[in-house]
This record gives sequence, structure tokens and C-alpha cells, in this order.
Amino acid sequence: MDCKRFAVKTSQTILDALRQMEGNNKGYLAVIDEENKVVGTVTDGDIRRSFIKGHGLNDKIDVAYYRNFEKIYIHDNFSKVVALFKQPRIKFIPIIDENHYLRNIITKSNMHVLLLQGINFDLEYDFLSLDDSLLEHEIYDRPWGFYKTTFLNDYSQSKIIKVNPGGALSLQEHKKREEYWIVITGIGEVILGESKKRIESGDFIYIPKGCKHRLTNTSDSESLMIAEVQLGNYFGEDDIIRYEDIYGRLQDNGHL
Repeated sequence: MDCKRFAVKTSQTILDALRQMEGNNKGYLAVIDEENKVVGTVTDGDIRRSFIKGHGLNDKIDVAYYRNFEKIYIHDNFSKVVALFKQPRIKFIPIIDENHYLRNIITKSNMHVLLLQGINFDLEYDFLSLDDSLLEHEIYDRPWGFYKTTFLNDYSQSKIIKVNPGGALSLQEHKKREEYWIVITGIGEVILGESKKRIESGDFIYIPKGCKHRLTNTSDSESLMIAEVQLGNYFGEDDIIRYEDIYGRLQDNGHL
């Protein structure tokens, strides 16, 4: 990691710090003294609060930075890092060596992605290489309701699917993934191959690759919600072969 991008010296100004933040596009810095030892942290929020107190761009950063900061030593264990990130106010933590020199920085999002991607815990890992957007997925509107991906990596995807009263997904199959459903709330019906099954909260459904299936909400007043986990080698929405659809989307393969 290029630590210089994430550090500002106590002798530098608030303007210098803002330029550093603009350059690294993260909104935080470690504050180091003239011996390059970490003595605090500063965020764009800390600087905003310093402006409210009357300080200006040319004031030294020591009027804005946080001295009572949390830190991790390069050889600290997993449990300590997890415990620190349980504190709501902590979004990032400097990682230092025994001489208090900056070695790395980890954010709460970095920690989540590291674990969910199955990457071994190592405080010297290049956390900047992690794609934090893996934790941020849009909600997708469909004629039958909506779904939201909650996690996606190279070998799995998880979703929450909500089907409106009377709504039904298309009769479909997938070639590159298998699916596991757990009914969270509501009642409905699942077509699985040649069979048909009534489902309700707590039921589990396994859908093998290549198996035709359909989910229908049979209630006229309550939504049906399921948690879905997909396993396979490809999770694109174009891995959908549609056979029947009450919304007339037979030519629109690639959308649930």
C-alpha cells in the first residue's frame, strides 16, 4: 500500500489534508508527526466540524484531527479487529507497526468484503484492491414484485425475492447455477419439474441446474418473501430460459 496517499503531517494545513483526501477519494487520513509516527486520524467530517468552530483552510491540521483514535498493530489478531468495527463510529482504522509507523489502513467495508470473498485475514493485505461495491446492490423492479442481491462473489450469489399478492415468476430454468430457497414469510406454490408444492414460512426448496421451476404467491393480500442462495460458475440474469410467463415476457430471457 502507498501509505503516503493516506497520511498528512501535523505541520500541514487543512487545505493540504483536503487535497490529500481529494486525491485518494476516500475521505479520511492518518495524521503523522515529523518523525512519521501516527498520532491521530482526520476525516472530511472532522474538517467540517473545524469550520463550524471558525477555523479556516490555512490553519494547521492539528486543530481538526482526532487524537483519541483507535489503531491496530500489524500483528494484532482477527478478534481485535472485529471488536473495534462493532463500534458504530469507527469506519476505518490505521494499521501500524511497533514503532507507530503507518503500514496499512482497513475500512469496515474492506473487512466485510475480505471475509465474504473468502480471502484469508492478513493485515498486510492490499485492502485498496477490494471492490467495496460488492456490498452495494440495487433493488430491481419486476412485474411480480422485486429482488435485491445481498451478496455476490465468484462462486455464490444471495438474494431476497419479494412476490406481490397474486404474482408469479416465469416458468424457467438455469444451466449454470443451482438454487436454494427458504421461505421467509407468506404462502405460495412452487412448480419443480413435474411436481407442484404448497409452501409457507420456514419451507426449504432445492432447485437443481436444468430443472424447470416457478414461484407463485397464492395469497390475495400478503406478500411472499424468500431468501435465495445460488451456487455455480455464472450468475448473470441471462442464464434464464423462460417457458411460460403471465406477463408476456417469453422473448425477454435474462430477467426473472
